[in-house]
Amino acid sequence: MTGRDLRWRAAGLLVSAAACAGTFFHRDGSPLTIVSFLLAIVGIVLMLHGKRVAVALRAERRGHCQTAAAIHTQRMRRQERRPDRLRH
Repeated sequence: MTGRDLRWRAAGLLVSAAACAGTFFHRDGSPLTIVSFLLAIVGIVLMLHGKRVAVALRAERRGHCQTAAAIHTQRMRRQERRPDRLRH
């Protein structure tokens, strides 16, 4: 585990702990309880996946989420044009 990954996981722990503390102090049915719950979920995801969350968000924002599908489609088209290759 790299230092950067460890920092992301530590940030997840801090976010989750702060959200749990916020829920503890706002137990009276306040709307802040829902926000704290959502922050706790974000913190848990960061604790589990670390820096991969940031990489996935960056890829999604820049349009790279369809890269694998585009490569696969292009390979399938190329395979259809080549009569010497056997398709499985």
